[in-house]
Amino acid sequence: MRFSKTQTMSRLDGGLIVSCQAYPGEPMRDPRTMAQIARAAVAGGAAGIRLQGLDDIRAGADLDVPVVGLVKAGESEVFITPTLEHAVAVAVAGADIVALDGTRRPRPDGLSLADTIARLRAEHDVLVMADCGSLDDAVAAEAAGADLLGTTLSGYTPERPKTTGPDLELIALIAARCERPVVAEGRIHSTGSATAARRAGAFAVCVGTAITHPSTITSWFAEAVAGAAS
Repeated sequence: MRFSKTQTMSRLDGGLIVSCQAYPGEPMRDPRTMAQIARAAVAGGAAGIRLQGLDDIRAGADLDVPVVGLVKAGESEVFITPTLEHAVAVAVAGADIVALDGTRRPRPDGLSLADTIARLRAEHDVLVMADCGSLDDAVAAEAAGADLLGTTLSGYTPERPKTTGPDLELIALIAARCERPVVAEGRIHSTGSATAARRAGAFAVCVGTAITHPSTITSWFAEAVAGAAS
């Protein structure tokens, strides 16, 4: 952890977090590339960066903004920093915030979310972001000790439909019900959506694909051009 908890929360308050991730097999799937993209995002005004993978987190050690770190592992439904071991590794790699699956689903190592957070904090003084899929997830994650409640998994669990854009209703529900700050994340593909998420009650807004995934961005334009031609 490179920033104090107070510094991290202050920097992220009302700011943009940019998720810099590439999938296995993609041309940009390299920690150095992700770190370069992260630096470019910071130059553009990002208040924080979200990085996936221990090597990517280490490569972003020189970033002058808080880093939200995670690992995607395993074959179960719970794959975002799914175990205590993974959470500790993310903290050791240098993340200021450890992001993990914040749903109520069984975790691969058999620990509860509360146990995972408590044991992580027994070893490392880090903030924890719970990636949630519903209001009930967020309420449970807050009770378990999470510092930030993300809407990352909205539409990816059976509890809520997958919205075309960000799940503004869920953002508002969590903001009204919970005391912990809400990070709006998921399908925020325009500045208008980012503004709407903030106005719905988000403490911070996290954008990934629309900024840092050129393959997807290119496909949007390619499909639009092809559609116009036909």
